[in-house]
Amino acid sequence: MLKVLTFALCAAAPALAFCAATSALATTQDEVLQADLLPGWQMQNGHHMAGLRLQLAPDWKTYWRSPGEAGIPPLFNWSGSVNVKSVLVHWPSPVVFHTNGMQTIGYHEGVVLPLEVVPLDASKPVELRAGVDLGVCNQICMPAAVQLAAVLDAGGPDAAINSALQAQPVGGKAAGLRAISCEVSPIADGLQLTAVLDLPQRGAETVVFETADAGVWVGEAKSVRAGGRLTASVDLVASSGAPFALDRSGVVVTVLGAGGSVEIAGCPAP
Repeated sequence: MLKVLTFALCAAAPALAFCAATSALATTQDEVLQADLLPGWQMQNGHHMAGLRLQLAPDWKTYWRSPGEAGIPPLFNWSGSVNVKSVLVHWPSPVVFHTNGMQTIGYHEGVVLPLEVVPLDASKPVELRAGVDLGVCNQICMPAAVQLAAVLDAGGPDAAINSALQAQPVGGKAAGLRAISCEVSPIADGLQLTAVLDLPQRGAETVVFETADAGVWVGEAKSVRAGGRLTASVDLVASSGAPFALDRSGVVVTVLGAGGSVEIAGCPAP
């Protein structure tokens, strides 16, 4: 059982600056997080659609794949699985949190993450073993770790997994995206990427950039809208501190909005 004292966690992880100052508060992972694997069903293409269900205590949250500068991205380990070639995580649209002037992105009180499991041999049984490291936060933040296993058989429809699949961001075409262009310019320690999207407004909007290179730090984007045009800029800095070439095809631009989220792959030059 994992036990974390507030003052110890805050001292060990300065990035979690929004930890509570009350050092007397203590909690355990089991008090705030329950996790299990939903076995789901076999798809027509031979893949399995399973689900990772994370249930959090009231007012607790966990993070999206791109959690913001103060968030903790989840890490997955599928080693030990039997007859598994790969696992693709399908991400439902997250929500944006603002705490002490910092923006983070994630899920409030829980989420189901659909897992598309590709077997080595679709005619043989599949056993999925998942090790997941993640962060969970309320007034304090704590690292959490779970180990789960499930045998995936033909199964049948699962309402929780289907609901999570339907909550994924839509693609640009479905959202009415008419055009996107991106300019890259040098800054003192990296690059600035500016995207201009001809996209209908979807309520209050937050733009998130991701790159294919895990070694590139991505800042918090700043955006402005003028009618049907949304312009967003972000700073990109390589962890090495050295100049780098941006793979435009590996950039993902996600627009999180009250009217639904949009995910756009690729950031072409004007």
